[in-house]
Order: sequence, then C-alpha cells, then structure tokens
Amino acid sequence: MSTLNDQNNPIPQGNYVPASRFGDIVYTAGMTPRKNGVLIQTGKVLTAELASAYKEAVLQAASNALTAALNTLEERERLVQILSLTVYVNAEESFQSHSNLADFASEYLFEKLGSVGIGSRAAIGVASLPGNAPVEIQLVAAVSS
Repeated sequence: MSTLNDQNNPIPQGNYVPASRFGDIVYTAGMTPRKNGVLIQTGKVLTAELASAYKEAVLQAASNALTAALNTLEERERLVQILSLTVYVNAEESFQSHSNLADFASEYLFEKLGSVGIGSRAAIGVASLPGNAPVEIQLVAAVSS
C-alpha cells in the first residue's frame, strides 16, 4: 500500500538492475546492507552475539530491497502485497537463529507497508555472501494501480 519512493535506487555492485518487473510482479536483486554503496557491517553472523547486533544491517538490507521495488512503480501504482521475503544469513556453522534475523526484516516491512508487507518467508544460512556481508535480502512483490 505504498507509493513511489523518493530515495535513490541501491547501487548495483555488478551487471544487474536493483529490481526488475514483469507485469504486476516485482523481483528485487539480493540486497546487502549497503548505504551509498558501502557495507555498513561485514562478517559472519556469530552464535555468541545477540541477534540485535545485526538488526541495523538487516534493516538496511530490507530498506534497500523495498526501495528497489518501489522504484519500479509508475505514478498511481502501489505495492499491494509482499509475496516472498528471502533472508540469506552469512552464519557461522553453529548458528541456528536465522528466523530471529528474518523477523527484523518482517517487522520493517510491516512497519512500512502494514499487513501487505507480510508474505511467505525463508531464512537461509549460507557459507558466504558478497563482500562478506552478514545478510542479503530479496523480495518478490505484487503491484496494483
């Protein structure tokens, strides 16, 4: 239920676009926690750390993904549903609280979009991410005018 976003698109770190659209569906690229093209946090997500130590990074990645999706909209269009949220976690092998980090992203999307910000979700542990980012977030969203 959001409208055009006045923020700039996240800066691609390779040969891709921040988001692509086919019909009324928007797919974002995986977004790491970059602000102005620079990672705000790096390193593996550690079991010994509280989830809150990674909250700012998760929120930045979620913000980047939402911004990319919003910037595909035309005048009078809005996001009507987040269909899918995927949160990749660059976690040490013993880490098991992936969903706790994904909750930060879900809460952010709910705060920004209301109930349409909540869709299906996956939280996936991975061995590494680009730039040694702690998280990467990808969204799929539906659009309506």
